[in-house]
Amino acid sequence: MTESTPSSTRPYLIRAIHEWCSDNGLTPYLAVSVNGQVQVPKEHVRNGEIVLNVSSLATDRLMIANDVISFQARFSGRVHEIMVPIENVVAIYAKETGNGMAFEVSKPLAEVEPHLQAVQESEAQPAAGLSITEDPPRPPAGGRPKLTRVK
Repeated sequence: MTESTPSSTRPYLIRAIHEWCSDNGLTPYLAVSVNGQVQVPKEHVRNGEIVLNVSSLATDRLMIANDVISFQARFSGRVHEIMVPIENVVAIYAKETGNGMAFEVSKPLAEVEPHLQAVQESEAQPAAGLSITEDPPRPPAGGRPKLTRVK
């Protein structure tokens, strides 16, 4: 009998927090570190990161597999195929409360590839759909986000 390395807990925790948000009428948001492996509209990337609304109202065909999260979403009125490797997920949290979980990423956000640098604010186009926010939501009044970091 051979010993195998256990699979990562990250996709299981992401699915659990997503389900918890949905069950409690909260909006699940994913913070994603963007690199060449991430498929998102590059014009919505800010400082090497994008925040995605992954609620059932904002996505179509959402699949949270053990290696990748994929779905369709509207940005500026156009449908885009979104693909995020699990290891690029920085956090999943409820927009309304800030409760959720943060994860370590293998590549610091400051070291993203040059062609993915943030668009200047004057050039930015707001997203028309529900799938992205310009800035991540602020934590609830009087407190910090209630995220738990997982290694």
